Amino acid sequence: MTDARAPDSLTRLRPPALQHSHGADRPSGPSDLPPVVCCDLDGVVWRGEASIPGSADALHALRAAGWRIAFVTNNSSLRVADYVERLEGHGIRAAPDEMCTSAQAAAVVVAAKVPAGASVLACAGAGVVEALESCGLHAVDAPPADAVVVGFHRDFDFEGLTRAADAVRAGALYVATNLDPTYPVPDGMIPGAGALAAAVSTASSRSPVVAGKPERPMADLVRSRYGHRGVVVGDRPSTDGAFAHTLGWPFALVMSGVAGSAGGEPVPDPAPPFVAADLAALVPMLGPPFPVPASDAKAPTGN
Repeated sequence: MTDARAPDSLTRLRPPALQHSHGADRPSGPSDLPPVVCCDLDGVVWRGEASIPGSADALHALRAAGWRIAFVTNNSSLRVADYVERLEGHGIRAAPDEMCTSAQAAAVVVAAKVPAGASVLACAGAGVVEALESCGLHAVDAPPADAVVVGFHRDFDFEGLTRAADAVRAGALYVATNLDPTYPVPDGMIPGAGALAAAVSTASSRSPVVAGKPERPMADLVRSRYGHRGVVVGDRPSTDGAFAHTLGWPFALVMSGVAGSAGGEPVPDPAPPFVAADLAALVPMLGPPFPVPASDAKAPTGN
């Protein structure tokens, strides 16, 4: 299923007079950077440990066409350097500042609400620990704690649930990196951060502040790093599509992850501006970007 027409928001990013120009007609200057493709990872670039065919070449083609790339993921389990190394292992070059994770968004949320150096119980992976420490916070694995951050990690167990719930019940700030219920792997789905947070919420009778996609903290982080013009590419309409709406950007849905999987999410009705089988099939629809003054890049009213 595809939609070859560019929505009005993409037309504003690619002015008709410049659609075929790659030379002197392009504006220049810090405020005229090309729009950014905010690309999800799980279900878009890879599925579990397996590359999704064509994803590396697709990202290379987008860069060659002039798009900036940011890898915006709700998977908080890995450190930034681990993500860069993993992308390189899949044939994709990436710089650390192109990584934007829900762990980082969660750490920003916590740092704004607790004192510097506060203890934060990380019911999460190494990515959350790294992000907390980079914000001047002290990651711990047991109470007492001023805050609790719950994120995806494969060694979640009853003892970890007990420690997190105890700290939340004792009054700690409770933050979830995201509420994605599942995580796509080659042979199906496994529980995601939302499933882990649901357990902590049930055991503590508290609801978390949510930092990652599609919530405002992640949108604010993206805008602060990459500007106000771009496209969101993802495989989960309820998360990536909603995140595009939060940003006021077009959504490009790929059917290589949660959408398109048995028991996954259907294509929304109405469909988003772009729907493609995978990232490789999406590239021809996006075409080359061209920078325009920010005043001309009005946000769409919805997806």
